[in-house]
Amino acid sequence: MPPFEVPEGDPFGPHNLPYGVFSRAGSQERTVGVRLGDHVLDAGAAAVALGSPYAALLARPTLNPLLAAGRTAWSDVRRALTAWVTVPSHQETIAPFLHPLSSVTLRLPFEVADYVDFYASENHARNVGQIFRPDAEDSLTPNWKHLPIGYHGRSGTVVVSGTDVVRPSGQRKAPGDPAPVFGPSVRLDIEAEVGFVVGVPSRLGRPVALEDFREHVFGLCLLNDWSARDIQAWEYVPLGPFLGKSFATSVSAWITPLDALEEARVAPPERTHPLLPYLDDSEEEPGGYDLRISVAINGHVVSEPPFSTMYWTAAQQLAHMTVNGASLRTGDLYGSGTVSGAEPAQRGSLLELTWNGREPLELPDGKRTFLEDGDVVTLSAWAPGANGVRVGLGEVTGRIVAD
Repeated sequence: MPPFEVPEGDPFGPHNLPYGVFSRAGSQERTVGVRLGDHVLDAGAAAVALGSPYAALLARPTLNPLLAAGRTAWSDVRRALTAWVTVPSHQETIAPFLHPLSSVTLRLPFEVADYVDFYASENHARNVGQIFRPDAEDSLTPNWKHLPIGYHGRSGTVVVSGTDVVRPSGQRKAPGDPAPVFGPSVRLDIEAEVGFVVGVPSRLGRPVALEDFREHVFGLCLLNDWSARDIQAWEYVPLGPFLGKSFATSVSAWITPLDALEEARVAPPERTHPLLPYLDDSEEEPGGYDLRISVAINGHVVSEPPFSTMYWTAAQQLAHMTVNGASLRTGDLYGSGTVSGAEPAQRGSLLELTWNGREPLELPDGKRTFLEDGDVVTLSAWAPGANGVRVGLGEVTGRIVAD
């Protein structure tokens, strides 16, 4: 089928057009690409050939110049790209710049500046609380309904989908052990998340308000924040996640612009506690997103977490992240935190799916409590679009390898 003749209902049709970075076969040169069906358009080469004023943003080895250009440019570029792939008079010109996905290598789409990970799913937080504090009167910590809990992670270990994940080593100590031991993690886990990519920076000392979310955030991607639960359990008191989380964070190769997700916007769950003014979104446009995530281990689906259940929205997370005056940089990435629904089959981590290893998963290739070497984890997702057409969010995959 010719590249322009995308089948009706294809989740990567002209209604989507997510951005990535790729290299052609036999080359290490990187360039911005836009996905159309099962092809990728060399957006920079197409812009040059068409004499587009956006060539300076698209003929680059990373998305960062486009990210920094701002919302007006994002919308203008998206309109131009839509015309290039749908208007017949453009097709002869850009046809040579469409390459089969199977023939290219997808790269990390942007240079990651800072990385923050949140804890925004009430279902996930309650599950974790019940696992580790079963006798507590409330499974949530006292601050949970008042602010989006998060921590600053390590941007240098954010990797693109398809990158192998080396099993991390570190200290671990089981409750009954007399002393800690050192070695590879034996409780390696996943966290099914959504990542938000910042485009426009902010000034140090100037918080970003809820209503300015879409002026700063370009789009979103799928994110798997791998976790070594045994290392994390020993080290995290009192300062929180460190080596148990910093060894790898995988992101999908495609960044879906927020403009492609207008039909997927939904109201977040009902708030049960009054919010301080900087977080109060009761008068704001709907801040949630209806994203349908699927988690598979070795090709077998083990969970389908719904992002629409997330208590804290991406706009609230951005507002809280900057309310102390912390500045944004182009390429900042922040994760939603593990996405878990109310049902057992909607949990976004093995910690929850196996209830801390006490209830192993039955997979076609054997039981699992936590990940084994050779396991391949794939997160995929879609969102509802106009007229019932799905908006594909691609996938993020990683294979566990021994140290």
